[in-house]
Amino acid sequence: MKLLKMVGFVLVFAILTHMFAVGGGHASDEFKLNVNEHVFKNGLKALILEKRGAPIVSLRIIYKVGSANERTGITGVSHLFEHLMFKGSEIFGTRDYKSEKPLLDKEDELLELLTILKKEEASKETLEKVGKFEKELAEVRAKLKELSISDEIWSIYPTHGASGLNASTSKDTTTYYCNLPANKMELWAFIESDRMKNMVLREFYSERDVVMEERRLRTDNSPSGRLFEQLSAVSFSAHPYKWPIIGWMSDIEKLTRMSTAAYFKKYYCPNNAVIIVVGDVDTDETIKLIDKYFGDAQSQSPPPPVETVEPPQLGEKRLYVEYDASPQIAIAYHVPAVGEPDQYAMDVIEAILSRGRTSRLYKSLIDEKHIAVSANAYSGPYKYPGNFIFFATPRQPHTAEEVEKAIYDEIEKLKTNPVTDWELQKIKNQISADFVRSMESNSGLASTIAHFESIYNWRYINSYVDKTLAVTKDDIMRVAKKYFTKSNRTVGILEKKEGA
Repeated sequence: MKLLKMVGFVLVFAILTHMFAVGGGHASDEFKLNVNEHVFKNGLKALILEKRGAPIVSLRIIYKVGSANERTGITGVSHLFEHLMFKGSEIFGTRDYKSEKPLLDKEDELLELLTILKKEEASKETLEKVGKFEKELAEVRAKLKELSISDEIWSIYPTHGASGLNASTSKDTTTYYCNLPANKMELWAFIESDRMKNMVLREFYSERDVVMEERRLRTDNSPSGRLFEQLSAVSFSAHPYKWPIIGWMSDIEKLTRMSTAAYFKKYYCPNNAVIIVVGDVDTDETIKLIDKYFGDAQSQSPPPPVETVEPPQLGEKRLYVEYDASPQIAIAYHVPAVGEPDQYAMDVIEAILSRGRTSRLYKSLIDEKHIAVSANAYSGPYKYPGNFIFFATPRQPHTAEEVEKAIYDEIEKLKTNPVTDWELQKIKNQISADFVRSMESNSGLASTIAHFESIYNWRYINSYVDKTLAVTKDDIMRVAKKYFTKSNRTVGILEKKEGA
């Protein structure tokens, strides 16, 4: 079996190598997507790709809102809504919304009173009021629990054959995922349109606590989480890419249902959303179905754009994070946004440095010098100018500074020595093959379309392979010299806390 898998891999790789060879004409045209695009009267956009075969459909809804759209004081709210959207609506998640609504309002009222009282001097009268309101709050929450049907949406979908039900939040977008039998699309349209039109911020405070615990686990108690959070905070001085997707803890714990409702209305509206449908569907029928359920969703004023532009960095920035863990190093260089010509060369550079065991960082730092146990690079892309990041973990007893120097040595080689024809072709073959493989399934296609539509335009997919194949040795050297400079970098080192 292993031999058959290896033979199959070799054959696929050989075919793709031939198809994507430099100068191979327009072989990549075979992989251009014929996506049908439709915009409804309320501004909602649908992207539909018919892919006949198995009666399966992959569905995505993207809202063009992420942490970059937030402001100080409410950081983390986009990620919180990712959780809350599964808590239901006026139909789903409740036994009786008419009875539930006044209780939700009472919960907010009591919490506001308690917040005010707890700031006052702890007199006997104040403490008595606090005790009274806390008791009343507990009673309200007990009644709310009786009325709610926790995770009803999560339970409905699987009983109808759904898979891959999930959501994710990035700096630029929030995406909701679902794969379904094609004959269950109307169920999906009913549930998702109801979430868009009639969402109820149910279990708001308990879910906020869940997010706070998630932050403790993934950031506060994670060495790499702490390092990357501080790296972004220092690297960006003005652009909202500087704050974490999950939000600052002090902001999360102060979010209230009332203060975030306006944010939902502004960003989670049809004119800020895109539906992606990939699978065994008919385009005209799908448009009619979407219009039937989503057509009466009310559009809002266009959300405000992110206008802050990160100014040029004027010198190297360095930061040190103390933690009871083995050392780590991360280096960030400012790079252009998706769609800029230099981004394609950046993707090739990332692959040269970091793709697999034959990559330069792996061979040099891990195989030859034995100074690191891991070494990687990541180039994006991003909706706005972002960071090209190097990340490595030193091998004891070697230091982060030794690894840092070794990374710079590899960067200098890119600037001064043209890559060989063989290496460049190998990397282009790998990038092209991986890009095509990522879209073999309905789910992969839907996610790829959603990703690029959210940060740029889905049509980026149709030109990506050709533009990547067009990257030259001179492009690699020019881009490395332009962006990988001392004044354009931020270096973050995680070092063991003294006395730990």
